[in-house]
Amino acid sequence: MDQGGKYYIHRKDLLFPELSFRVNGVLIDVAKQLGGGHKEKYYQEAIRIGLHREKIPFKEQMYVPLTFDEQIVGKYFFDFYIENKIVLEIKRGEFIAASVINQTKQYLSAINCKLGILACFTHGGVVIKRVVNEY
Repeated sequence: MDQGGKYYIHRKDLLFPELSFRVNGVLIDVAKQLGGGHKEKYYQEAIRIGLHREKIPFKEQMYVPLTFDEQIVGKYFFDFYIENKIVLEIKRGEFIAASVINQTKQYLSAINCKLGILACFTHGGVVIKRVVNEY
């Protein structure tokens, strides 16, 4: 526990454990206050407010071009890019599809980022999945 009374996980094998813990806290708070069934854009707005409240720096709807031979062949938009360390993607529904996990891995690869967090808002709360870029 730190001096502010918050608990932090001290595992050496986790990427950005303290930052992840803080982001997860925002996600859980959003799920508790809003509940399930809302449009994704409402969760995104609530997360933006929560990240500001917690003083966690982020970029929202960040544009990332995908290039080949210095030419743009595609484009990505991340829901959130937190502290230039974590890509946060949000979805709604009852489970996280494999296609969403693969999409997040593509995002991580496009910017050479190590960690993504997927947050899927359901009627029962939020399902949080860490996605690690192994390349």
